[in-house]
Amino acid sequence: MAKEKDTTKIKTKSKSGIIKIIGWLCVIGILVGGTFCYYAYQKFYTPNVIIDHQNGQSYLFVHTGSSFEQVLGSLESANLLKNSKSFEFMAAKMNYPDHIKPGKYRLKNGMSNRELINMLRAGRQIPVKVVFNNVRFKKDVVSDISKQIEADSVSLMRLLNNRSFLSQYGLNPQTVMGVFIPNTYEFYWNTSADEFMVRMFKEYKHFWNESRISKCESIGLNQTQVSTLASIIEEETQKNDEKRTMAGVYINRLHKGMLLQADPTVRFAYGDFSIKRILNKYKEIDSPYNTYKYLNLPPGPICIPSISSLDAVLSYQRSEYLYFCAKEDFSGHHNFARTLEQHNQNAQRYQKALTRAGIMK
Repeated sequence: MAKEKDTTKIKTKSKSGIIKIIGWLCVIGILVGGTFCYYAYQKFYTPNVIIDHQNGQSYLFVHTGSSFEQVLGSLESANLLKNSKSFEFMAAKMNYPDHIKPGKYRLKNGMSNRELINMLRAGRQIPVKVVFNNVRFKKDVVSDISKQIEADSVSLMRLLNNRSFLSQYGLNPQTVMGVFIPNTYEFYWNTSADEFMVRMFKEYKHFWNESRISKCESIGLNQTQVSTLASIIEEETQKNDEKRTMAGVYINRLHKGMLLQADPTVRFAYGDFSIKRILNKYKEIDSPYNTYKYLNLPPGPICIPSISSLDAVLSYQRSEYLYFCAKEDFSGHHNFARTLEQHNQNAQRYQKALTRAGIMK
């Protein structure tokens, strides 16, 4: 009986010991699991994006073909991450390095790694608004555009000078400036040069609807000629109320076989739009854009004309005016004349006003 009791006690102690061990293992497991969950929560859900700007947001540009290391480097160089290691760890867990998408991304203060990686991995970029106004030369157009989207100026310029590419749209390197219709356009930042131009041709076709094409035919000009004349008017005046009258003057001169003698074309040919007085030496420059020397319209637009200037040509004011000259009050308006005698009187008053103002060139 004593041996049975001793055996029972030993078994009881053994069971008790096992239970304690299991209990401790459970406690340790809970602690380990809790710790793991805590750190996982920290890596997944706690804020890891820090933005000090007043509006609490910043932008990340991910270039086409970027590696994960380059994306991480951009985030680090901009001091946007509180903990780079946790971002790197979670990016690997969420397989982001194999799903990098280019674009412009808006980051908000307090974003977690999970929020940031989900956005980048899904390519949820924001659109950018592309604007181009008051641009004269192709080099300036491509410079402006390349500052707003990923496409670089070299790629854009190559297309603007590519006769084969432009011919499919009925344009050439001299007339291509007419394809740009001033407006505000939405693009994704990672738009390529080809994609950008395809969109511009689409907008160009949309602008030249049946109504505008019909007006072209009624005034005897094609779309490129309208754009070219509108570009001259764009440079001549900022006063919308006299653009139609001015367009009528130039069309009257075209119909009569007169030189257009448009000062802006001389400035364009000379490459200097700061010139106020068009002296005889400027008028002699040998360029197809010099309308003091060559009849008819220049080979193409001398700037990107506004829609108001384009529509002013299409709906030009019919009159007997053949001349105009800037008013001597420097108001930006013009004096219009039917005869050369009237025009010379207007021009003399303006020249005297320039002299009084000390403007000699």
